[in-house]
Amino acid sequence: MRLPGIGELELAVLLCVARHGDDAYGAVVRRDLSERANRDYAVGAIYTTLQRLEDKGLVASHMSEPTAVRGGRAKRVFRVTGAGSKALKQERDLVAALWKGVPAQMSPA
Repeated sequence: MRLPGIGELELAVLLCVARHGDDAYGAVVRRDLSERANRDYAVGAIYTTLQRLEDKGLVASHMSEPTAVRGGRAKRVFRVTGAGSKALKQERDLVAALWKGVPAQMSPA
């Protein structure tokens, strides 16, 4: 069964959430994605994308305990769900299948 389609930014954000595990909150995801893509992403774009991923059931979120580092404020932490893991695998397999047969000099290293 094919899972809900995800766009390029959704895939990038989902990968960031997977990479950061228990420390995946908006600011960390934005910073990581901006550094890796060499592009500045608006905070709103990241949170909108995280909400879309949550609406699709690919991530889940909860509020963390307040921390002294943030002045006692809690933060919304995200994690990849089982459906999100399946979506990541589908996307990885799709890209690998699309690269098959492409001449070696054009293939990713």
